[in-house]
Amino acid sequence: MKITHAYAAQDAKAKLAPFEFQPRELREKDVQIEILFCGVCHSDLHQARNEWRNTIYPVVPGHEIVGRVTAVGTQASKYKQGDIVGVGCLVDSCRSCPSCQEGLEQYCENGFVGTYNGTDRFDGSNTYGGYSSQIVVHEDFVLRVPENLELAGVAPLLCAGITTYSPLRHWNVGPGHKVGIVGLGGLGHMGVKLAHAMGAKVVLFTTSPSKIEDGKRLGADEVVISKDADQMAQHANSFDFILNTVAAQHDLDQFTTLLKRDGTMTLVGVPEHSHPSPAVFNLIFKRRSIAGSLIGGIAETQEMLDFCGKHGITSDIEMIDMDYINEAYERMLKSDVKYRFVIDIKSLRKQVA
Repeated sequence: MKITHAYAAQDAKAKLAPFEFQPRELREKDVQIEILFCGVCHSDLHQARNEWRNTIYPVVPGHEIVGRVTAVGTQASKYKQGDIVGVGCLVDSCRSCPSCQEGLEQYCENGFVGTYNGTDRFDGSNTYGGYSSQIVVHEDFVLRVPENLELAGVAPLLCAGITTYSPLRHWNVGPGHKVGIVGLGGLGHMGVKLAHAMGAKVVLFTTSPSKIEDGKRLGADEVVISKDADQMAQHANSFDFILNTVAAQHDLDQFTTLLKRDGTMTLVGVPEHSHPSPAVFNLIFKRRSIAGSLIGGIAETQEMLDFCGKHGITSDIEMIDMDYINEAYERMLKSDVKYRFVIDIKSLRKQVA
């Protein structure tokens, strides 16, 4: 098998730089994928810099992968050479715990195997992600990409898309519901698109007046500047569901007071430091809930891709070359991207040609 070319961080302070590794030999039900595009998630930066204190170096980030099947194992039957496929945030799980049995592999009680910075269940090797020329994955964790979608824009659906789709589906968002989306970044812009396509009335909350026009372009019926107390007060006790995508510490009470009785706010952004504790009074007196949600299982991720295919939904992206990744990280920290960087892996192949 060919050497895989990639970009990796060697320690928490190192910039990502060229790296080579030998992928595993194809197992019976494996799929070998030539990577075409890989999205850049904020989690990649957290892991590269060991901000979650669990990074195994060297780390090759990337879990928003779209590529082409180049080979399959002797017992693999779901995909064939030439198929266009995707790989998201996980590449294995125990398959036997209650969560896995229910198709919720992301909640595997024995720990799912991450696409990168994970430990292979069979040989104990470290998993390497999509900032690379190819990847080998068990066929059960590979996804079929709808033929009508632009491939680079599909890549972020494998994390940003499913992270927002899963809670919207779990809390049954649909026509007649008033839904709030907090934050307009990589996650938030997908939340707006998906909630709109589900038929809900969508209200975007942002601190930036400059995002009003873009929010409406993406599908928001209304945009509220969350720093404006008067604007916020106009929506008190009116939301069925709020999806909070902000990954920075902030006051949750300003949003819980906007929920109806029995309304739920679900958190999908993970801040470096926890949010201040919410006021219990706001929860008790309206039977409101604050919840969390983590990506999605494989079946639900395929459902999300099919939904996006039906509605023509992809992520808004800025395409970059592989050698721009360190600058992209710095820009991502400043929220200077609309709304997801995607690496054209062709640029990596040109480096090593």
